[in-house]
Amino acid sequence: MALKDDTPRPRPAVSAQSTGRDFLADCPLRIAEIFSYWDSLRQGRPMPKRADFQPEAVPRHLSSILLVDVEGVDDEGMGIYRYRVVGTDEVRLRGHDPTGKLVQDGVFWSSPEEALAVYERIRTGRTHLYQVSEFVSPEGRWRSEYGILLPFSADGQTVTQILVYSLARSSQDG
Repeated sequence: MALKDDTPRPRPAVSAQSTGRDFLADCPLRIAEIFSYWDSLRQGRPMPKRADFQPEAVPRHLSSILLVDVEGVDDEGMGIYRYRVVGTDEVRLRGHDPTGKLVQDGVFWSSPEEALAVYERIRTGRTHLYQVSEFVSPEGRWRSEYGILLPFSADGQTVTQILVYSLARSSQDG
């Protein structure tokens, strides 16, 4: 359903967020599977290395995965984020492939600022984030989804990539 220009656009309503493990009791099985795989790769470290992640270990999840590079920080200390890999389900949902684009230029969220704030939370907190969200994209698409963001680190301290995995609760595309 596309919204008309005079329709107020709601801000994202995040009805649940967790950086702990409590979400595992209620989240969809597919979210628990991808988290458990990522968690097993940590081996006592705060974050696994991207090289530890083997796509062939989670083939049924690949179409819903995004991999975002953290390309350093800008002059204001904010992370610079670029889409490296965008799964086919995510491309279909967006109506375009943002691979290679900066997040603010290819985002599917209520606003680039809101999306970047979530990535910043992962980068600076160096931990995963599970969330249940509802939002209207800048293109007027309403989306309700389960999502988990999982950081990777080349040195065990600095977030160098973020894996994003989302599942639609429901969606209306216009």
